[in-house]
Amino acid sequence: MNRRLVPTREDCVYTSCYCEENVWKLCDYVRKQRTAPLEHLFVIFISNETRTVPLWKQKSGHGDLPVIWDYHVILLQADQSDSLVYDLDSTLSFPCSLKLYAAQALRSESDIRPEYHRKFRVVPADSFLLNFASDRSHMRNSDGSWKMPPPTVPDEPRWFHQHGPCHRLGCGLQP
Repeated sequence: MNRRLVPTREDCVYTSCYCEENVWKLCDYVRKQRTAPLEHLFVIFISNETRTVPLWKQKSGHGDLPVIWDYHVILLQADQSDSLVYDLDSTLSFPCSLKLYAAQALRSESDIRPEYHRKFRVVPADSFLLNFASDRSHMRNSDGSWKMPPPTVPDEPRWFHQHGPCHRLGCGLQP
């Protein structure tokens, strides 16, 4: 019997609209439970200059229309012949093959306008665990209220830094 990399989708720590924190929790689970070598895991930041990236097959989507995110973060397990994607915001299986995710959630760049073309930053999971930081300022309205409620689980202290907004592609990661 194969041991699961992470819990089932239903048993994962998850907060809507906090994909980078959700992925951090997945990586942390793998590190603590030792379900796979961290060197086989990569955190993928998806964004662009206009902060408008379309993704299909998302829970917050409607039918076959894409969700336009300012950025999105997924986990990639690349130690198998068919790499696996872990996206807690997706309606696809959890995990799902990279081939299926690329075909159904990302789709071809040739079918979308250039301002929606995506850029990908690939970060090793161990580096992400050590260096990720966010002050969550991008999740606040101008009056200080939350755009979406933050996670209710205890926060890791390194997530909160007073270094300004952290919502760009790969923000909070040291080079």
